[in-house]
Amino acid sequence: MQIQNKTFLVSGGGSGLGAATARLLAGKGARVIIADVNAETGEALAAEIGERARFVLTDVTDEQSVKNAVDVAAASGAMGGAINCAGIGLAEKTVGKEGPHSLASFKRVIEVNLLGTFNIIRLAAAQMAKQEAGESGERGVIINTASIAAFDGQIGQVAYSASKGGIVGMTLPAARDLARSGIRIVTIAPGIMDTPLLGKLPESVRQSLGEQVPFPARLGRPEEFAALACHIVENQLINGEVIRLDGALRMPPK
Repeated sequence: MQIQNKTFLVSGGGSGLGAATARLLAGKGARVIIADVNAETGEALAAEIGERARFVLTDVTDEQSVKNAVDVAAASGAMGGAINCAGIGLAEKTVGKEGPHSLASFKRVIEVNLLGTFNIIRLAAAQMAKQEAGESGERGVIINTASIAAFDGQIGQVAYSASKGGIVGMTLPAARDLARSGIRIVTIAPGIMDTPLLGKLPESVRQSLGEQVPFPARLGRPEEFAALACHIVENQLINGEVIRLDGALRMPPK
């Protein structure tokens, strides 16, 4: 799929991986809808990118909120796809010093990361299925963000790993579901990325985390995630796949 002059919805697009992806897509001539629950960062990025970007306040767990974002994207021109970058995380053991894992916090992580991703998938795909197919029969592409925690979940990551494992698990069946509509589904599973979450850690801790990566021995850059996302958009044969972006890292238990 050609990126230029297509519209892409980027959830969690106000910061981190989503912001880097929105910037690169716009740089390649796309229109981007920055769908984020944080108005301050979302509006600031839209202003930075300029006329090719628009911010839409979006809660990925809310059906009407996502429908609104998809409608805005569709009204902006031919919708090329959606990139799911919205997500949250927490550290909590199955049974810790204070007792069993909070059910409420587990549900919240699943709700945002897994259900939120599916909410975007189903509504964006329904919209793209209505569009006229290109010469190759393609109507759009949806890219999800999982994590290597889906495979190598560490101590305290039971909720996060479950949510990301769910994204991995639904990638292939969703791709098969949408094949007749000419819509591809691909998931990226990043390793340790230099996002705002890690930015709060001391530099010594950040360096230590980076040194765990076999090569390159550093934190991943959001721009590298964005570059892979754009390649997936442009390479039609990549479909139903989960791609690790982790420098060959396999996470230890802790």
